[in-house]
Amino acid sequence: MFSNLEQTFRWYGPNDPVTLHAISHTGATGIVNALHHIPAGEVWSSEEIKKRKDIIEAGGFRWSVVESVNVHESIRTGNSQKDAYIEKYIATLKNLSEAGIKTVCYNFMPVLDWTRTNLDYRLPNGASALRFDAPALAAFDLYILEREGAYNEFTHEEQQRAKEYLDSISADERAVLTDTVMAGLPGTKDVMTIAEFKDHLTKYEGIDAATLKQNLSYFLNAIIPDAAELGIKMCIHPDDPPFPIFGLPRIISTEKDLEYVVNACPSASNGLTFCTGSLGARADNDLPGIVSRLGSHFHFLHLRNVKREEDGSFYEADHLNGSTDMFAVMKNILAEQKRRQDTGREDVAIPMRPDHGHKLLDDFNYDTFPGYSVTGRLKGLAELRGLEMGIKRSLFA
Repeated sequence: MFSNLEQTFRWYGPNDPVTLHAISHTGATGIVNALHHIPAGEVWSSEEIKKRKDIIEAGGFRWSVVESVNVHESIRTGNSQKDAYIEKYIATLKNLSEAGIKTVCYNFMPVLDWTRTNLDYRLPNGASALRFDAPALAAFDLYILEREGAYNEFTHEEQQRAKEYLDSISADERAVLTDTVMAGLPGTKDVMTIAEFKDHLTKYEGIDAATLKQNLSYFLNAIIPDAAELGIKMCIHPDDPPFPIFGLPRIISTEKDLEYVVNACPSASNGLTFCTGSLGARADNDLPGIVSRLGSHFHFLHLRNVKREEDGSFYEADHLNGSTDMFAVMKNILAEQKRRQDTGREDVAIPMRPDHGHKLLDDFNYDTFPGYSVTGRLKGLAELRGLEMGIKRSLFA
């Protein structure tokens, strides 16, 4: 029988309200972590990496995956400083490899790492979930941000629904919406101001999806040869949400986009983070099929579920009960594992983490990062663990 998926938990470091001791109760054996205190683009020193690794191992875990070594905006925009930041990125990869950390997740999303409009969407049972509400996002873009050109990107009906939404909320609720949308920075609870966000948007003027893809290809062809020599597996994370917002291009949103990545620089070190939540927010993404066709390139798995709505809205659902058929996804992931074992690949135990989780029970007593409560993710991990075992023993024993 082939190995189980490596069960991991994301941890935001020593200041995370979710402690390593708490995570030890979940059954996870690996930690997904990053040095968020080091500014994007700067080198992670061997000393800082060792300090964090020692803490993780003292807690009884393995530092399984880095999420993320963030890509500097100069690389995404392709400006004159890109090569200098690429050299720093490679230096970080070298230091991680020397420490024995070999899987690195990253993304190529302009400005914001993720976007939601409600961080406390209450479900019928009282649990708290994250939500992306399309009319709310449009209302922010059109009437709060007042972005130039926004009206050309929304239909008349979408504009009308956005105005109705705006008129239905109070001034305080508008402020909460603004802070929520502006909070999608990696590994921090910092919130950008409108002025700061507009300044970031100006950096992408004239950069369309084709240009952003060219910049990604340039980045990959610059770092992947070194990553391969170092034994590091790079795995890009899909866009969240997987469609353009604020006039910014999104280029890792569909199966075709994922194919572009692996073909841009063919190498075992150039792979994918398969996020069922991000990709599942689009009804035209065939997730089980993506596993079958591109699973050989998966180096990391984010398993979560979203419930899609007709207008493009979605919310984080239970891990086994959303718009994505998690049974079919898991079945095909296990089939991919078996293929790897049968062909002699060593990376059979793909790192997996229960991505996001509802706030449940005692979670409400802690100010955790959005989506990263401990009990909600524990529940998700338990469900995914049981699903994996059930399929494996019934189909692959």
